[in-house]
Amino acid sequence: MVNRLSLRTKLIASFLFVVIAGGLLSSLIGTRLVGDTIVSQARNKVKHDLNTAWLVYNHSLDRIRDVVQLTAAGRTLPQFMESKRWKNLEEFLIRRRKDFGLDILTLTDARGKVLLRTHHPFHTGDDQGSDPIVQRVLKGEPAASTVIVPREELQKEWNELAERAFTPFVPTPKAKEVPISRETSGMMLKAACPVWNGNGRLLGVLYGGVLLNHDYQIVDKVRDLLYGEGRYKGRETGTATIFQGDLRISTNVLDEKGHRAIGTRVSEEVYRAVLERGEVWLDRAFVVHDWYLTGYRPIRDLTGKIVGILYVGMLEAPYLDLRNKVVYSFFGIGVLGVVIVVLLYFFITSRITRPLREMAAATAKIAEGDLSVEVAGKSEDEIGRLAKSFNYMLVRLKQARKELEDYGRVLEEKVEERTRELTKMQNHLIQSEKMASMGQLSASIAHEVNNPLSGVLIYNQLIAKKITRGDFDREAILDYLSKMQHELSRSTKLIRSLLDFSVQSEPKIKEVNVNEVLNRALELGIHAGSKENTRVEKDLHPLPTFMVDPDQLEQVFVNLIMNALQAMPAGGTLILRTYMENREVKIAVQDTGCGISPENMNKIFTPFFSTKKEVKGVGLGLSVVYGIIQGLKGRIEVESKVGEGTTFTVCLPITQE
Repeated sequence: MVNRLSLRTKLIASFLFVVIAGGLLSSLIGTRLVGDTIVSQARNKVKHDLNTAWLVYNHSLDRIRDVVQLTAAGRTLPQFMESKRWKNLEEFLIRRRKDFGLDILTLTDARGKVLLRTHHPFHTGDDQGSDPIVQRVLKGEPAASTVIVPREELQKEWNELAERAFTPFVPTPKAKEVPISRETSGMMLKAACPVWNGNGRLLGVLYGGVLLNHDYQIVDKVRDLLYGEGRYKGRETGTATIFQGDLRISTNVLDEKGHRAIGTRVSEEVYRAVLERGEVWLDRAFVVHDWYLTGYRPIRDLTGKIVGILYVGMLEAPYLDLRNKVVYSFFGIGVLGVVIVVLLYFFITSRITRPLREMAAATAKIAEGDLSVEVAGKSEDEIGRLAKSFNYMLVRLKQARKELEDYGRVLEEKVEERTRELTKMQNHLIQSEKMASMGQLSASIAHEVNNPLSGVLIYNQLIAKKITRGDFDREAILDYLSKMQHELSRSTKLIRSLLDFSVQSEPKIKEVNVNEVLNRALELGIHAGSKENTRVEKDLHPLPTFMVDPDQLEQVFVNLIMNALQAMPAGGTLILRTYMENREVKIAVQDTGCGISPENMNKIFTPFFSTKKEVKGVGLGLSVVYGIIQGLKGRIEVESKVGEGTTFTVCLPITQE
């Protein structure tokens, strides 16, 4: 493939390739680093935000514990209990519950039996001693924890709490499949403290709590503290959620209708990591209908059992857009830099390649014969030295051309002299060629006339034998004399046709029957060369008449038949077949003789080539046959196997004129 690019184009392309490849590689590495840095910082922020949310969550639990502890540790509660002023006790506890925003505040005796509920003052007497928090307080230790409260316990405290806890599951993409469709229990921040009298005797247990279901104080506080009121394309940039198990019970994540996504569930991937394996999850996750950079932390009860999840998340889209913006800016700056560098390089290479372009133009003029050009080379660098060498080359070319012109004149004179000598030699060679052609023609005439004369001699001998025996069969003798006349006539015609051929005369064409010509040739060949044990088989099919010189065609058949008989010195079978195939007349002459060796197959039509040992021949028969068939626009095919025989097939087109 020819490279037609200019040197400047190649330099610019090479430089551009290096710059673009380097720029692309550095851009890919840079953007990868930038992207990883942005994502890493976002994850670090999520981790920090999750820790902050955990502090807020625990602060809420500590606040409930402090309220319960201060209420139980005062003098009012023990006095009312010892004096059994139940009405004053009820009013005191209801006021404390309302003042500090508790959902429940309940008092039990020293055995765990409920003495007073602030929502249901007269719903008393049930045993809370089996509650793990109450159990610990009955031992004299305050306790606070996240707990799961069954529906029946919530109904004992307040029916509204049971209604708040009831949450139907909302179908959520990527969530784990579960057999249930709703949640009836509630998740509560609960604290309990002992109530002592002045003598240090345990009077009872005071416990209170806040139900987290449908309570948004903690999650909104976390959102406001960490993310403010920020929104991105109409969506919250940061969210927080409290899960009861894998169910959202308190969240500021919004569904597609803009409502809090209560009842939706966490993805199965997070479920397995946080709820089953107890791990802290810090990664991107699909939250309801968007991707977030999230943090999930398991929430455990007093016994260490995982009962829920605390979640914070930042919308992933702002960080992806920031990363893409940085990447696009990076690529934009890189492309601008490449363009500027290419323009500068284009200007520089133009100055470098200008002398080379001048040399190329000077070379074109030199090719046209103008040696008066000269290239200016002012610099001392490689280009300047090349220009000086170019000018020196021009001087040498001028000298060489003058020498060539002088040498050309001398050579022309010698060529004219040599031409005259060659003309004399050529005339001599033409005369020699004519003599050689005459010798070959004479040999051909002698060979071809020999066959008819042999036939005359045979018929003459047959007549002599009949006369010697006294057999004066008039009809047989007249028949032999007629055949002798025919062969002598054919010899005369053959000599005349060969002489006519030497002077380029036209053959005498007439309509002939190929089978008849083949039978005449067979009769002559059989008399001339057949052996006693030679058998002839004929398979001659009706053929259309053919416009051809019958003597030439008979000459072809006689040569092929004589060669076949001579190839079977000990006798054999001669097979003659004629048929039509592919709009061609085909004449096959087959023998069962010695065959032709492969090394001689390409030589059999060569003049003066012969393999006959017992029969003398000059090697012109097949050469003459080949020439006649070529003149008839036909062809001759040869198939032979050594020791099995040979088949010559003459193929003549039926459109032959």
